[in-house]
Formats: sequence, C-alpha cells, structure tokens
Amino acid sequence: MRGYHLSLYRHGRTKANDEGIYIGSTDYPLTDSGCAELAGKLDRYAYPRVQRVYSSPLSRCTETAEILFPEVPMYLAEDLRELNFGLFEGKRAVDLVGREDYRAWLRGGAPDVRPPEGESAEELCIRSYRALNSILHDMMENDLSHCAVITHAGVISNMLACFGLPKISAKELHCEPGEGFELLLTAQLWQQARAFEILGMTPYTRA
Repeated sequence: MRGYHLSLYRHGRTKANDEGIYIGSTDYPLTDSGCAELAGKLDRYAYPRVQRVYSSPLSRCTETAEILFPEVPMYLAEDLRELNFGLFEGKRAVDLVGREDYRAWLRGGAPDVRPPEGESAEELCIRSYRALNSILHDMMENDLSHCAVITHAGVISNMLACFGLPKISAKELHCEPGEGFELLLTAQLWQQARAFEILGMTPYTRA
C-alpha cells in the first residue's frame, strides 16, 4: 500500500505571538524578526523537497510558506484555519485568568467545551478531518508523494491528538515556529481507522 508523506509546520512568529495574545481569525502578518527566524532555520535545518504546499489562508501561514518553500505551488485550505477563540480573541491569558469560563476551557475534559461564541476541540477535529481527507485525495489524484502543510499550533496539536498514531495528548504536542511533525498517510489506514502515523519531528538538523 502506497504511503503519502506530509510535513506539517507551524507558521512563523507574529506580534500577537510575542505579546501572548490569542489570535484565531485575526489576520496578523509575520513580524520582521519572525521572517528572519524562519530564514535562519533554512540555513540550520534541512527542509524536505515537497511537490505542493497546503496552507491556511491567513497571512502568517502563506508568508511562512513563501519563505520555507518559495518555488513550490501553494494551495489554500480554509479548514486549516486556527481555532475560533470567540470572545477570547485578541486577549491575553493574564487578562482572562479571572474568568470562570476561561478556566473551564483550559481545564477541558469534554470535547464540546469551547470559548464563549467560539469553536470546540470537537469541531476543530471535524474540520481537521475534512482538511486531511481533501489533501490525501488531492495527493492521490495528482500522484504526489510528499507535500507540506503550513498551519497553526492549535490545529497541529488537535490534528495529531485526534488522528495520530501513536496516541499522544494534545497538551504534550508542541512545536516551534517553522517546525513540526512528519506524517505518513495510507489510504487503507485512513479509510479504516481515520488515522495516520506520526514519524517524528521535522525539519532535520543539517549534517
């Protein structure tokens, strides 16, 4: 059974990341230092040669794709957007810590727990499934063996927790800007178990 490789990357830094602000739908661009950080990683790490990049439509992801994979065709995928933080959007954790609904959301425990007027982890999982399913079918139809995905930290941790093997808690999944995880999808495992293999971290340090 043929395997399809996906290199899954977190976007570069924005002003909101540096200030500890929750951003989901707000379209922050990369900062100058965020762009420089990604460029520096191209010198230190070996990024894979990929045939296509699937990106969240938000600027911080498309700009990351243009830096890491400048010559590779980019396809936008709405379902790769960050979690909708609802009323927590644009606020810092220190400003929310006194709210019971914020503390309940951090505790989690139930898949339908959500920020007020926002999106639950369960809804994000469904959206992540749609994104992966669409990407896999596109790779199969176009005979693509290795592609990249540029998305958000929340999407990455949710995606791996929902569908990744071996099973790892979303709270244990973390990656720095411009870094992420290498995945292996097969049509059989995806159709039968809605799962993919987590092969490890990406990119690799240059020899």
